[in-house]
Amino acid sequence: MQLAVREMAPDEANLVIDYFYKSTPEYLDAMGIDPSRLLGPEAWRAFLQSEFALPPDKRQVFFVLWLLDDKPVGFSGCNKITFGDSAFMHLHVIDPEQRQKGIGTECVRRSIAIYFERLRLKRLFCEPNAFNTGPHRTLQQCGFKYLKTYMTVPGTINFRQPVTRWVLER
Repeated sequence: MQLAVREMAPDEANLVIDYFYKSTPEYLDAMGIDPSRLLGPEAWRAFLQSEFALPPDKRQVFFVLWLLDDKPVGFSGCNKITFGDSAFMHLHVIDPEQRQKGIGTECVRRSIAIYFERLRLKRLFCEPNAFNTGPHRTLQQCGFKYLKTYMTVPGTINFRQPVTRWVLER
């Protein structure tokens, strides 16, 4: 079993789009995602392609891909990027067979290293839905510190929900 984490290539953007569009409504709800707020697949693809064409210091989003034996099993993305300062991380295991098996923890550790290097971060935040327990365990194991739990609309594809804010500082 060989695990690899690397920056996502432009031709892999469909993995992100397919993940959200092929997920069940129940799974999206557990992540706090409102399917009606997702960009259409073509608009999303065009946005991601334009982002991949930019240098890291100009991007709104930045993705890394998680591979197990050269097959995609998940990805992580950052948004709300302030280059040289901070970003907000999201984590997704796309292969349901690999969920809750600990693979996310090692992938997040490796993703963190890429984010801090490529985006020159001082702080990395993550705000999973407060009731989605899996990411909270992963973040704790990776050294993130609890900041607060509060109600918000964390992103453009989310509904109002309780989230827990975590931070990792360098």
